[in-house]
Amino acid sequence: MRCAAAARSLLPLPLPPAGAAPIHTSGPPLAAELDAGDALHALLSTLPPSLPALLPSLSLLSRCLTPHSVADALLCAALPPASRLRLFLFSALSPRLRSPLLHSRAVVPILLATDADAAMYDAVADAQAAGLRPPAAAFEALVFAHASAGRHHEAVEAFSRMEGEFGCRPTAFVYNAVLRVLVDSGVVPVALALYNRMVTTGCPPNRATYNVLMDGLCKRGTAADALKLFDEMLERGIAPDVKTHTVLLSSMCNAGQLKAAENLLQSMKDQGCPPDEVAYNAFLSGLCKAGRVDEAIQQLEVLRGTGDFVLGLKVYSCLIDGLFHAGRYDEGFQRYREMLEQTEVSPDVVLYTVMIRGCAEAGRIEDAFVFLDEMKEKGFTPDTFCFNTLLKALCDVGDLDGARSLMSEMAQNNVVLDTATHTIMICGLCKKRLVDEALQVFDEMGKVGCPPTVMTYNALINGLYRARRLEEARMLFYKMEMGNNPSLFLRLTLGANQVRNSESLQKLVDSMCQSGQVLKAYKLLRGIIDSGVVPDVVTYNTLINGLCKVRNLDGALKLFKDLQLKGFTPDEITYGTLIDRLLRTRRENDAMMLFQDMLQSGGTPSLSIYNSMMRSLCRKNKLSQAINLWFDHLLKKYNLSAEDEVIASARKKFDDGSLDEAVRELIKIDQEHGSVNSSPYTIWLIGLCQARRIDDALKIFRILEEFGIDVTPACCSHLTKYLCWERNLNAAVDVMLYTLSKRFIMSQPVGNRLLRSLCICHRRKDAQALAWRMHLVGYDMDAYLRESTKDEDGTSEEFLSILNEESS
Repeated sequence: MRCAAAARSLLPLPLPPAGAAPIHTSGPPLAAELDAGDALHALLSTLPPSLPALLPSLSLLSRCLTPHSVADALLCAALPPASRLRLFLFSALSPRLRSPLLHSRAVVPILLATDADAAMYDAVADAQAAGLRPPAAAFEALVFAHASAGRHHEAVEAFSRMEGEFGCRPTAFVYNAVLRVLVDSGVVPVALALYNRMVTTGCPPNRATYNVLMDGLCKRGTAADALKLFDEMLERGIAPDVKTHTVLLSSMCNAGQLKAAENLLQSMKDQGCPPDEVAYNAFLSGLCKAGRVDEAIQQLEVLRGTGDFVLGLKVYSCLIDGLFHAGRYDEGFQRYREMLEQTEVSPDVVLYTVMIRGCAEAGRIEDAFVFLDEMKEKGFTPDTFCFNTLLKALCDVGDLDGARSLMSEMAQNNVVLDTATHTIMICGLCKKRLVDEALQVFDEMGKVGCPPTVMTYNALINGLYRARRLEEARMLFYKMEMGNNPSLFLRLTLGANQVRNSESLQKLVDSMCQSGQVLKAYKLLRGIIDSGVVPDVVTYNTLINGLCKVRNLDGALKLFKDLQLKGFTPDEITYGTLIDRLLRTRRENDAMMLFQDMLQSGGTPSLSIYNSMMRSLCRKNKLSQAINLWFDHLLKKYNLSAEDEVIASARKKFDDGSLDEAVRELIKIDQEHGSVNSSPYTIWLIGLCQARRIDDALKIFRILEEFGIDVTPACCSHLTKYLCWERNLNAAVDVMLYTLSKRFIMSQPVGNRLLRSLCICHRRKDAQALAWRMHLVGYDMDAYLRESTKDEDGTSEEFLSILNEESS
């Protein structure tokens, strides 16, 4: 009765003028607060859920309310949700009644339990009708509620309607909430565009803003962009916290920038922001993934010595995983035993999965299943990732029956068979050329709602090409490219706003966000993601390689152009595959055009590509071009300038005709950088032989021998043949003796030509001595010598009789 009376006493109050601010007073005494709380409950129970009806009484009652009494009413499930939302809007406009507690504990559950959009939007419209401006807190709550429920689309829509429909300016908190939603949705370009809008509209970003964006960029693999944001954060005078540093640290470690990560750790200590266990784990994990396990162990001992770091489960998991990655399985198992015997640390699902993978990679499949059984006995439920680890191990060793059985066990135990499960099985089946069964697994994926990844498609396309089912491979590629929404692909690649690469896409998204079309930009990117699997460079490489193998080079070149038009950057494998096939079919001009295209696009040709190009040029008697090509390679490889003293000296000697001296200088350059490779010099040697420049070829041979660089059997074969033609038999014998010292077994024509030439020149004893040396190395002289050599003055009989006498 007292509550009802309190409510009735508040009803007659007049409605305040439109736009009037709520009354702000200091907090009430406890007794007054309790009375006001009762009155508030009665008020919300009796009056209709309309802010114009509630506002007069709420304005008067606000003098006796506190954030706690308001929160108590908001949490009361007996009160109408619509009335509670209007109370929330009213309290959000009062600095004294505002509290984060109202968002986290009270408002979000209301929105999650009701029709969030309709209920809150009605309340906001009601506030506008009462002459109040819609508070940003309403949209903060909407975004947070939708994000909590995984309704990312609705969260972005709430943000878009906030300013566009209700004229409410977003706060940094709202921006940050939406940025987190965008990053979690995988549309980082939209998040970056929204950040640009945030800055240009005068809403200053804070530490949370940068933490969200840098986390998204790091997970996307673009550490350089994250570092740029970090620098911008410092320029704005925003001090990074431990989370900021840890995000960057993880990114640096994943990118292999371990020295920079170590410097960042030290910087954190110097700035009074000591690294926590997560940061140290990230650094140790980075060392292990880079194969620097010994350094990780050393760092770990240093940390343990300071007394500030406890060796826990995460560090053990990280260290054991690193040892397994380095192939040091025995040490990994020893660390596991040490953990069990010397500490109170017990393995969890993650560590059990690491151990299972280690056993599988070490070929100890039975031990892996023992760990699985032990895991179950200790009450842990193996997850999909754990089962996938075992499934991959079985497929890798070709035990497809075991893999099929494991998949059945997963299904029986209600373990989710995800995309990775099906992809692993498809890869295993394709390796065994069971493409039809792999296609059946692929069809099952669609039925159970597992979207195939680019790896799934790549495995199937490669399997179809290996089975010579080219047309099916092409159709699968087109299905992959178009996905479920072919019109989207056409819309993005045609018309005024063409999107052919990530840069143009980012510009389009940024333009949309700047004009307030955030929801449209979000839908665009999600449409691209959901429309199908975007082929990657590996997909194109698989197709190009397949076309090359069936000698359809024109089709491969057309696909290469399509790849570039779609905004992809061909990699070393793409160029290498095409250039190699073009050169094999004597299409040197096309190969050279492709090589120049690679250089102009900023690509770095591999050593194999340079070797292929130089061989082609040497075959066409263009030795000078081949050598100049190598000079260009060295400039890129060692980051030298054309004016570098050593390079300039070598080039001058080459231009002056002193090729041997130029080669000597080039080898010294390689030695200084610790990377001596014989391939260019052996290619030139063969080219010189083919150009009948035998003296120059012999000089290169002598220089390589002097520097202890192995000369290939092909070089020795060419050099021996041409030296015999030139009747330079002493040099030819020296080359043959070199091959014998290296245990090379030369083809029959090479040795025959030399032995025959020695006999013709009346040097039978030299021929016999050489034949004996060849016999000691492993030549079967009776089978090796040709009849023409055997018939020459009974030479063969003399050779064989001497050999038989020596053997006896």
